[in-house]
Amino acid sequence: MARDPSRTEKATPKRRNKARDKGNVPRSAEVGKTFTLVVGLIILYLWINYIGLQMQVLMRHTMTNSFGLEVTAHSVYSLFVSTAVLIAKLTLPVLLVIGLMVFLITRIQVGKLWTVEPMKPKLSKFNVVSGFKRILLSPATLGRMGKSLAQVAVIAIAPYIVISNEWDNFLALYYTDAANLASYMLRTGAEIAFYALIPMCVIAVIDLIYTRWKYEEDLKMTKSEVKDEVKQAEGDPMIKNKQRQKMFEVMRRRMMQDVPRADVVITNPTHIAVALKYNADEAPAPVVVAKGADLIAERIKEIAREHNVPIRENKPLARALYKDVEIGDMIPEELYQAVASILASLNKFKRKQPAPTVQARTGEAKQASSN
Repeated sequence: MARDPSRTEKATPKRRNKARDKGNVPRSAEVGKTFTLVVGLIILYLWINYIGLQMQVLMRHTMTNSFGLEVTAHSVYSLFVSTAVLIAKLTLPVLLVIGLMVFLITRIQVGKLWTVEPMKPKLSKFNVVSGFKRILLSPATLGRMGKSLAQVAVIAIAPYIVISNEWDNFLALYYTDAANLASYMLRTGAEIAFYALIPMCVIAVIDLIYTRWKYEEDLKMTKSEVKDEVKQAEGDPMIKNKQRQKMFEVMRRRMMQDVPRADVVITNPTHIAVALKYNADEAPAPVVVAKGADLIAERIKEIAREHNVPIRENKPLARALYKDVEIGDMIPEELYQAVASILASLNKFKRKQPAPTVQARTGEAKQASSN
């Protein structure tokens, strides 16, 4: 399939992780096959003498006892078990080492990855028509087939060269004994394997480079995809703006519900309104329960009039409270005196003796700071 020319951006970490979760990783099959063959030849080279000795023991035992063996179910079963155990002892170490090495080379290529996603059944794979197209007409399939044929042709050169050089020695093998024949076959086979490994290693390196390059190319993204992913990660500005509007609306409604419980509303007088509540049992200083400018300020004053909350005009104090104090916070110490003078003029606090404790607390704070 032709590559999309619009995919010019490198894959983001999110796209890479998503591909890995689906089992899509850059793994070269040729590296695995070549490495398996190399490890297999090494372990056979180290294990071949032991295998040869055990096979001699097996052959001698079979030839010695075969003529006098009574063929019964028990004797056949015993022979089968003993032979199977011996073959297992000879082959299992080789297979275990090869399996371990294959696991390691795969782990090195892929990294830490455990997923069953590639094994999940997909209904699209059961479509016969698309299956035939994928097998016979897919460019990827044809490419793999061409690569395999090229590999066979290149690797086949090794046995051709070795057999051509040994052609004159084949006739003499007729007069040699079994031990020399086996030794000659093993030596010739090792030579063939060695010459075959040279092109296989070259092919494995090329395939590894190509696999990783193609993996990166297939993961590339368009600029719009990258932008969409960034929006999803950081949040769509429009959605975030709507969320802020909703939060502000909730806060505004809650703030307006607190205005009737305020003790006084201090205004600018037209542009700013700040509602204060003072309860010495709840807080040591007055608290801003609502504030706003322009239309919100008008709404605060309107609610204050409806609930008979006193409204006092003080431009500097209203500006300072609006600018420096957040809703729910106590007023700062430098505004104690100005707020105390307004609270002291209210009927609610005139009935209480002594005067509002803001003044007293202001004095206490100054005395503590001087000490």
